[in-house]
Formats: sequence, structure tokens, C-alpha cells
Amino acid sequence: MEGVRTNLGALGFLCLWITAQAQMKIPPETVQQWASVFSVQLRELTIKYSGSQLLQKKLKDVEPIIKMVDLNGNNLVKDYSDEIERLLGKKMKSVKRLAESAEDADLYHDFNATLQFDYYNSMLINSADEDGNSPDMGAEFPLEANEHFNNLRVNMLLSDIQVPTNVFNKDPNILNSIYNSEALNDVFIGNFQKDPTLTWQFFGSSTGFFRIFPGIKWTPDSNGVAAFDCRNRNWYIQAATSPKDIVIMVDISGSMKGLKMTIAKHTINTILDTLGENDFVNVIAYTDYIRYVEPCFKGTLVQADLDNREHFKQLVDELHVKGEAKINKAMKEAFKVLNEARIKGQGSMCNQAIMLITDGAMEDFEAVFEEFNWPERRVRVFTYLIGREMTFAQNTKWIACNNKGYYTHISTLADVQENVMEYLHVLSRPMVINHDHDIIWTEAYMDSVLPNTMELFTTKAQSLLMMTSVAMPVFSKKKETLSHGILLGVFVFVSAGLHDLTSPDLSIASEWTYCVTDIDPTYMKFSQLQAAIRYLLGLEPDMECDEVLLQHVLFDAVVTAPMEAYWNALMLNDKVEAGVETAFLGTRSGLLRLTRYAGLESRVAKKFLTAADKANLFTMDHFPLWYRLAVENTPGSFYYYPVNDKGVKYVIAVTSATVSSEGKTAIAGVIGIQMSLDMLEKRLWAIAKQPSDTDCSTIEGVCPLSCESLDLNCFLVDNNGFVLLSKERNDVGRFFGEVDGSTMASLIKMGMFKKVSLFDYQAMCRSGHHHGNSARPLLSPFYAVTAILRWIISNALMFLLEFNFCGLWHSDYFVDAKAGYHTSHKTKKVDALQPCDTAYPGYMYDSSVREANSLIKCGRCQKMFVVQQIPDSNLILVVAQADCDCSRQYGPIPLEPKEIKYILYEHNATVKCNRMKSQKVRRRPESCHAYHPKENAKECGGAAAIFPSLCILSSSLLASTLLRHWT
Repeated sequence: MEGVRTNLGALGFLCLWITAQAQMKIPPETVQQWASVFSVQLRELTIKYSGSQLLQKKLKDVEPIIKMVDLNGNNLVKDYSDEIERLLGKKMKSVKRLAESAEDADLYHDFNATLQFDYYNSMLINSADEDGNSPDMGAEFPLEANEHFNNLRVNMLLSDIQVPTNVFNKDPNILNSIYNSEALNDVFIGNFQKDPTLTWQFFGSSTGFFRIFPGIKWTPDSNGVAAFDCRNRNWYIQAATSPKDIVIMVDISGSMKGLKMTIAKHTINTILDTLGENDFVNVIAYTDYIRYVEPCFKGTLVQADLDNREHFKQLVDELHVKGEAKINKAMKEAFKVLNEARIKGQGSMCNQAIMLITDGAMEDFEAVFEEFNWPERRVRVFTYLIGREMTFAQNTKWIACNNKGYYTHISTLADVQENVMEYLHVLSRPMVINHDHDIIWTEAYMDSVLPNTMELFTTKAQSLLMMTSVAMPVFSKKKETLSHGILLGVFVFVSAGLHDLTSPDLSIASEWTYCVTDIDPTYMKFSQLQAAIRYLLGLEPDMECDEVLLQHVLFDAVVTAPMEAYWNALMLNDKVEAGVETAFLGTRSGLLRLTRYAGLESRVAKKFLTAADKANLFTMDHFPLWYRLAVENTPGSFYYYPVNDKGVKYVIAVTSATVSSEGKTAIAGVIGIQMSLDMLEKRLWAIAKQPSDTDCSTIEGVCPLSCESLDLNCFLVDNNGFVLLSKERNDVGRFFGEVDGSTMASLIKMGMFKKVSLFDYQAMCRSGHHHGNSARPLLSPFYAVTAILRWIISNALMFLLEFNFCGLWHSDYFVDAKAGYHTSHKTKKVDALQPCDTAYPGYMYDSSVREANSLIKCGRCQKMFVVQQIPDSNLILVVAQADCDCSRQYGPIPLEPKEIKYILYEHNATVKCNRMKSQKVRRRPESCHAYHPKENAKECGGAAAIFPSLCILSSSLLASTLLRHWT
């Protein structure tokens, strides 16, 4: 027994000894010394090979000749405004010339129903059949690549015609309109000669064709379909109508199931596509009760911007049919929303309309209109009768005709587009009768002009460009068409030290416009640098150049010229340290100088500061990342950050240089170097170790300490918490909280790093499918039998109600029904991406906390760490005990974005609701054309009279009543 106690005591002593050994001591003063020495060496290295002090000295030398002027913001804005007005004024004069020419051509043309006329169809030109013969409208049409039009092959002498596939290209109306518009070719050419900055010139006809100059070859989609319809484009709709408030009412009662609901949803989406940022909208679904598809928008109108339109489409797609239709309540609600908006001065303050989408109205609701809309009829009512069945067509038409609207019948998906467009013609009547040629500029939008291809106006994301258009309506001047208000179409335009400059190490921002070279063919062969030099030499005195910007480039070139000699001297007289690869500088004028200290074969970063590396060059829309990071930090202090380019890792060090005059200081440029990780690691590991002769007699634990040993984990971390150096190369570029969650958690708790929340309101998230539980409680067998019987009888009766023999001659009915079925019932296996809002964390280093150390309790061990700021930099040195595993107690701290689930939290739902209801800052259009006394409101659509048998209708109602009673 005594022996056992002895052994246990020995074992206990051994455990205590092991625990003592596991508790490492890292002297903070030792880490402080490492950080201080590394700071000195790092600063000497970056100053020497960048030449930052020489650049600052050269800028100091020219300060006596520099004058800094306080710019008056108001004067700057006025100058910009005057210049923009001058540029836009030229575009507006061009569009007016086209409008006058088109109206005159129409005035003197008599409609010819038998007109035979061949025109250049952009889909058919330059094509041939198997025998080599050109088809009708497909004659030879010369095309040449033109740099002004993104190297598209175009015809600068002729326009051609695009006709959507769903429009008959030899319809008499089409042929007469195209014949009229032939006179526009000369005007197109004249406009381009007067204003070479013009790009595309269009004429969009109300009949559906699209004349484009310069002429192009139009490529259909993979199915051979030309889906582009100019009448759907935002520029056409804004020019053809005044701003509008729209309330869409959709019937979701039981009778709307199947194909009818598919057509109704497509109709709503098509109406939404005709709206822009000057319009306001809401969508109400109704059965025996009123349901706003977005409860957040209850009782109000929201701006029809892209986000809200797409949000409505998503909600409409989730609608399901049930119940019995009660139009009366929904109609009153729609009028209340529109009246309240008008009274409060909200919405568009112009046109107002209700869009009624239903399969039939059982009454005319005259009392509702007497209460809310008559006699002024401020609100137009447009009705869309859905489906083949025509029982209540007369009431549906009466509603539209007695409220200055328009009635249409939509029986197939193919009917939707043309029938929806009718409402735009009605809304344009007052403006057309007045002949008010309002010129509109669209908001900026994304469209496509693909270089080196034949594709134009497609929707490929990789080719989207930011554009704006100026558009103007074109009217018929004929007296007999006055009360009808005939809109012919819309015109639209789319818009986009001299010796030292020749130094081989110098370039300027190729995407900036120092001189205009893309208009005159003579100048197209010159790069921006070549054009600037030729202009300054007087070789091209007529070239249009930005003289102020060129003066800044010349100044920067002269001041920075000594840097070339300095860098070359280092390479000739000094042996450049291995791992220092590139020195570079950039100025506010877009000037860039660089030198390669290492050859391509020995450089880690093969493409840094090359034409292919757009992220590191001055581009049209931003300064490079290295420039912005430097100017946002203290001048003279270097900023270091890691780069991970597809597995190739290196380090960039940059600092800004300043110039001062009369007590004012401004950033003149940024200078820096590129270094390899191997070089920095070699320097740090050589410093971060205790000498081998360190007195370890009084030290418990590991001694001497070394960052290269397995006992320590050492990291260089930047001010945002990302790893710059680590013994594990895979850690470089990663967030430190993912590498060592326990130490990062302690630094956050101690206040050395502060968490900030960042939000992305344009994120894309995967949308999971939500399947409702259709299970019912246990019921009697009788219920199952009656349920089956009810389903069979109901579907049979609905088939008889919707069936008509005329449909046998229209195969599209069956095709559309099949398409509607698959659209509604086919489940996608892959989750689609949809717009969402996300939140993700970020961390900022508090530079006032220069050092920290602590013990982290991790179960059976305690982990020690010491953190020390690297002076004159944005870096900190982290030294932590390596043999104490804290992963069970402290998990990693990720930076992954998380979707904001608004529906789960009342506060978040309120935030999202308010954001969607808020309007974008905009100026209300100056003109409004909502009424004209000469308008012919009797042209309000037509309807056939096809009625089902009374017997079938009565049988359906009786069967439905009995089945409800049984269940």
C-alpha cells in the first residue's frame, strides 16, 4: 500500500511538472524589441527601393512655384452644367431634325394598302438560300468594322430595319411606315457629320419596326427569334407617355386556375416592364377579400424602379387561386389609393390608371364609378379579359369604355405583349393631339453593344455598358387623325515636360480621355500618350484635348523624372536584394512610372502593373487599389497589404507624397514597391529569435524563444485583421480570426480590434424552395371519396366551360396550355440566385492600443500570446504559444456574409419596407399630358360574343354547391 502511495505521488509530481512545462512564458519586452528592429529594417528597405524620400524632396523643391487655389463648389458645378448643357443641346438639335423630317414624310404620304416595297431587313441582309439566291429584303448590305462603334461591322451610309418575330414584316402598315421613314437616311448621316460624338440613332415605330443607323446585321437568339421590340424599351415608353400612377388589380379566384393564371401573371409582368422611375405602382390580388401582394405597400404607391418591379414579379409568381371574385371591394380600394396619392401630392401627379385583370366581370359596377371617378374620369380603367371564355366580356368592355380606358381580350400567352401595349397608345393621346414634342433623357441604364461580334442589344452580363438616351415622340400631322392622336414613333440617340513624356518607364491612363481620338478616323490610330505628345508638339493642333489635364501630366512628368535615374542607379551600383521586384509611382493626373528590379523569370508577380492587370491600373472609373490605400493613410508612413492572385502571393508597400503651399497640403502622388513573401519571412525570422547565448537559468519553459521553432506561432497581421506573414503559407491573405479564433477573440475583447457591420444591398443569394405541408388530419373514408369525386367533376366542368370548337382550329391553345402547365408545376432542382440584402462583419485595428498580452484558458492548458504594434506601419506582430490547442473552446471567426431575413424580425421587416417605399432622388418631369377635350375616348377596344351554354353553367354552379355541402 505504501508503494502505491509512492507511485501515485510520483505520478502527481510528474503531472505537475508537465503542466508547468506547458505554461510557456513569452516576455512582452522581447516581442517589443523584435517589432522595433523589424520596423527599422522594413522602413529602410521600402524607403531605399521605392525612392519615396527623393520624390518628397523633388516635390518640396517645386513648392515655391506651386499655387494652391480653393475651388468654389458652386462655380465648379456651374461650369460642369454649362458644358453638359452644350453637349446635350447638340444631341437635342439632332433629334428634332429627325422628328421634323419623319412628320413631314408622313404628312405627304397617302396610305397604300397594296404597296410592294423591299427594304433592308437587318435579320436577312447578306444571307442566301441553298441555291445562293438572296431572300426578299435580304440583299447585299456592305458592312465594315468601325472603332467608334466598338469595332462592330456597320454601314455608315445606310440604316436598316429590325422587325420582331411576332410582327409580320410585310404587313401593309409596316410597309407604309418603313417607306415613309426612308427619308431619314440623309438626316442620320447629316446629324453624324454635324456631331461626330453621336453613336446610335434610332427610330422606333408604333407599328413595331425599328430603324437603326448605322445599319448592322441583327443576330437572332439561339432559337432564331428576334425578341427585341423597341416599344418595350424604357426610352420609347418615357417619350410616348407622361408619368403615371398604376394600380394593377388581378383576379385570383378559383375560376382563374391553370392557363388563365399563367396568362394573368405574364400580363402583370409585362405591364411592370413598361414602367420606369417616373412612374408609381401597386399590385392588389383579390378574391372575396383584398390582398396587397406586398403587405408593406398597403394603401400606398411605390416608385416603379427596377428593385420594386422585380420584387413585385417575385411576389406575383407566388400567387395561388382560391375563393370567389369580389371586384367591388378591390375596385374601391384601388380608387382610394390613387385619390389619396393625388390629394397628398404623392406619386407622379399626372396620369392615373387601374389595370383590371380578370376572366370576367358579372356586373358593371356603375355605382363605384359614380362615387369615385365620375364625372371627371381622372382615373382611366384598362381591362384585360383572360381566357377563351367570353361570358362577361360585355361588362368588362363597358368598364373600360366608360372610364377613358381600353378593353382587350387575351386568350393565349402570345397575345399578351401586343394587348398590353394598347394602354400606352391611349395614355399618349393627349400629348399627341397637342403635338407636344417633349424631349426626355432616360435615367442611366445598362445595355449591350458587343465588340467584335454581330450581337447588339442583348442581355449578356459580360457586355453590359452604362448608357443614357435622348428621345422625342413623332406625331401624325394629318387633320383627319387629330382626335385619334396617332403616335408614329420615337427617335432616340445613345451617348459615351514633353521630353519626359517619351520616357520608356512612363505611361498615362489609357482609359482616361486626355485627347479625343475615337471620332476623327485620322486620330483613331493614336494611343492617348501618342495623341498627347503630338498635340503638345503642335503636330495635331486641331485635335480636341483637355489642356488642364495635360498641364498636370507635364508637371508630374517633370517632377518625377529623377525617379527613373534613381531606380536605374540602384540596379547598376547596388546589388538589389532578392525579393524586391518592382518599384512604381502614380500621380493624380493618371501618370504611372515603374521599373522592374527582377526579370520576368524570377518575379513572383508576373502580371502586377501590366495592361492585363486592370485592378492595379488607372481606369475610367477609379484609381487603383494601391493608390487609394496610400492616400487614405498617413503620408510618409508605408501601408502594407498582402495580395493573393489565384494562388500567387506577394506583398505591396505604398506611401503617399505631398506638396504644400501657403499652409495648405495636398496629395501629389503615391510611390511603392512590390516584394516577395520569402524575402520578408527571411528578415522577420532572423529578427524574431532570442540569441543562442540567452541566460535561461531563471526561465521556466521554452528558452531561447524563436518564431522558427515549433513552440511559437508568429504572424504579421494588417490593420483589418488579415495575415501578411505566417509560417504556414496558406494562412497568408486569410482573416486572422479564421486562423486563430482564440487569440482574435481575445484581441476583440481587449479593444485592439473593433467590429464593424457592413451591408450589401445588391447581393445575390440562393433561394431555397419552401414546400408547404399538405397533410390533413385523419378523416373518414367518405371524405376521401367525395374529395376525389369533387376533383373529377370540377375539372370536367371547367374543361367544358373553357372549351370551344373554334379552338380546334388554333393549335396554339394546346401548346400554350402545355407550356402553362409546365411553368406552373415543374419543380426546379437547382436553386436559383435572387437579389437579397446581406450583412457581413469587418474589423478595424485601434492604433491607440500599441501592445497587449494575456493568457487564454483552454481546458487543461493556458495559451499565452503577446501582440506588439510595428511602428511606422499598419502592421502588428502576434506571437502565440503553439502547443495549447484552444479550438474546442474557441471556434474560428469567419467573415462570411449572411442574408438578412427580414420576415423573421419585425424590426428588419420595417427597415426593408421603408427602404423599398423610399423614392430615389429625382426631379419630377416638367410637363404632364393627362387630358385633352378633343380626345376620342370611344375607341376603347372590341369584343366578340361567344357564350357557353346556360345548361353547362347551371350544372357547374349546382355541382359546386353540392360538393361544398358534402365536404
